[in-house]
Amino acid sequence: MIDVNELRTGVTFTMDGELYKVLEYQHHKPGRGKATIRTKLRNLRTGATIQHNFISGDRVQDVRIERRGMQYLYTDGDLYHFMDTETYEQTALPSLVLEDQAPYMKEGMDLVIAMHEQEALEVELPTAVELAVVDAEMAVAGDTATGAMKRATLETGAQVQVPLFVAVGDVIRVDTRTGEYITRM
Repeated sequence: MIDVNELRTGVTFTMDGELYKVLEYQHHKPGRGKATIRTKLRNLRTGATIQHNFISGDRVQDVRIERRGMQYLYTDGDLYHFMDTETYEQTALPSLVLEDQAPYMKEGMDLVIAMHEQEALEVELPTAVELAVVDAEMAVAGDTATGAMKRATLETGAQVQVPLFVAVGDVIRVDTRTGEYITRM
């Protein structure tokens, strides 16, 4: 058990029989009374995000998360399938849990999967991925004072704002945390 004052962004714990990961954490101390810990939590099994306030002194059950190297194999609509690179065992994650990460995953990509008691919980992407541009708007540079951008569609279906010089067939690096263009390869 850990005190809620020890919660920080990224900490995983159980509450009411569900696994949660802290996305945002704010400690609020009013003039009188006990402090309040305001959190934004993600349910690791359903992918739902909730707001929850704790009162200083509350306790939650912390859990140990194991991280394993896995390779993304394929998707069959509702499930994303991964293979452990050491044991060759396969596991699947529902698409609801991977809403934010799915646009940056391509088949054959090596990833890290967070596991709890042999249950896959979430995917940890690298901070940047290299993806090919399959479609890009036509754009002509004009009298612009700042860098003009256009929308491009990547091989995974993700849409990203890119500079005007990026063309179909180019491979670009994208930041997976923000979804922004970094550079052309």
